Amino acid sequence: MGLLKPLGGEVTVHMKAPVEEVWALVSDVTRIGEFSPETFEAEWTHGATGPVVGARFRGHVKRNGVGPVYWTPCTVTKAEPHEVFEFAVGLDENPLNTWGYRMRPDGDGTSVTEYFRLTPAWFMRGYWLVLGRLRGKTNERGMRTTLERMKAVLEEVSET
Repeated sequence: MGLLKPLGGEVTVHMKAPVEEVWALVSDVTRIGEFSPETFEAEWTHGATGPVVGARFRGHVKRNGVGPVYWTPCTVTKAEPHEVFEFAVGLDENPLNTWGYRMRPDGDGTSVTEYFRLTPAWFMRGYWLVLGRLRGKTNERGMRTTLERMKAVLEEVSET
């Protein structure tokens, strides 16, 4: 039964900002370096300039904040303004995982959920079985850090 558990995790943070502002920030991959503890820069590639399904970009990652350092190709898989921004990491034919942001208006702002899901291939299931608990906790801490940093920027902008 353990192998049937979701290969991923998620974190939700409430932000006192309109959903439009949240969408603009989470879907601008060129700003991820301001927020993520692992991905310190990203750039659109293959002629892409913004968040549409099929758009490609690459992220410059420093694994666990210490290394190794590498570029990883990404492809936007969902881009529904003010609702969800999602992208697959890895080559188009063989993505390793999917990351995304779901947002919904909530009271005086927006609830934002960042999530990741590993591709359910046999080798990823094996990885998750051995290292999943540790990596899942690392990813959840990283997602919380990312969302809290985004929240600080968005709430500062909304107050002015």
